[in-house]
Amino acid sequence: MITALLAAFTAFVITFLVMPVIIKYTLKKNYVDVPGYRKIHKKITPSMGGVAIFLGFCVAGVIWLELLSTRDFKFIFVSLFVIFFIGMRDDLVPMKPILKLFGQVLAITIAVVFLDLRFDSLHGLFGIHEIPVPISYAVTIFTMIIITNSFNLIDGIDGLAGTVSSISLLTLGSWLLMVGDENYSILAFAMLGSIIAFLIYNWHPSQVFMGDTGALVIGMMLSILTVHVLNFNNQLVAETPFRLAAPLASALSFIYIPLLDTSRIIIIRLSKGKSPLSPDKSHIHHTMVRLGLTHQETCIALGGLQLVLTAVVILLNSYGDRLLVPAIIVISVLFSLSLDFFVRKRISVKETRSNKV
Repeated sequence: MITALLAAFTAFVITFLVMPVIIKYTLKKNYVDVPGYRKIHKKITPSMGGVAIFLGFCVAGVIWLELLSTRDFKFIFVSLFVIFFIGMRDDLVPMKPILKLFGQVLAITIAVVFLDLRFDSLHGLFGIHEIPVPISYAVTIFTMIIITNSFNLIDGIDGLAGTVSSISLLTLGSWLLMVGDENYSILAFAMLGSIIAFLIYNWHPSQVFMGDTGALVIGMMLSILTVHVLNFNNQLVAETPFRLAAPLASALSFIYIPLLDTSRIIIIRLSKGKSPLSPDKSHIHHTMVRLGLTHQETCIALGGLQLVLTAVVILLNSYGDRLLVPAIIVISVLFSLSLDFFVRKRISVKETRSNKV
């Protein structure tokens, strides 16, 4: 546990000290995010904060992990370096979506193939246990792409991506510590330390954005940790303390808000006859801001929702995935419908008032 906390502290200090340098340099070189139609922020803001996040994470990892003697972590860092450069290139010079997707598939495939990091079972959900190897690889790569990009998609208001990912990393890292997987917990806490330092500069009003450079790296790290947690949990004997009896539901709760937002916007866009990739302001955070919440209140509300859901799923773990996974889906649908209802009601009230005037 001490090593994981030291990794978090190391990453925090490095990111905190480097961030002002990144902000000054990106302003000088005009690597900034300019306000526009789809942007909520009102001022030009540096957009390369992810560089400091990744630097702090890497230095902490090199110091506190035995990289030279641990094969797995070499491939994790190779994969993260690939996704880091894809994100940085997209921040500097926007890439075509197909090239960006190809790069993500390459980075994720390195992790999946060389670490044998894949879903090999649905743990009895829908009556399915073992998954054939080719299907297992395909499903894992697809799922990791979704998770990676879901964190990029929620990076739409000050503090949100950092808040939600911090909660996810704290949850995943703590569970890994409790079941004795210290090395992977060090990865989680090192990333957590970097993000907490970033949040000091990203909390509203933001001085810097993480950009694709940070969002893709964080998303991929979380996708690696999520799949690893499922695999590691599957290897634990039934009597092991803290073993998850509902691993799929637990994994969903650990990264709930990004997955909820991604699922929601895909359904909304398809229902309107639009491409799921077409940008708009239908994200959860946009909806909550339209309801009158500030950036800070939206971050706290969504972070709190993920914390509460995770706590409930852990407490009810004995009920298994067959009950908890459908329950999470029902909660998601009700939450999304409620948001839309209150937005329509707010718009209706405004129109009524304006007609009276």
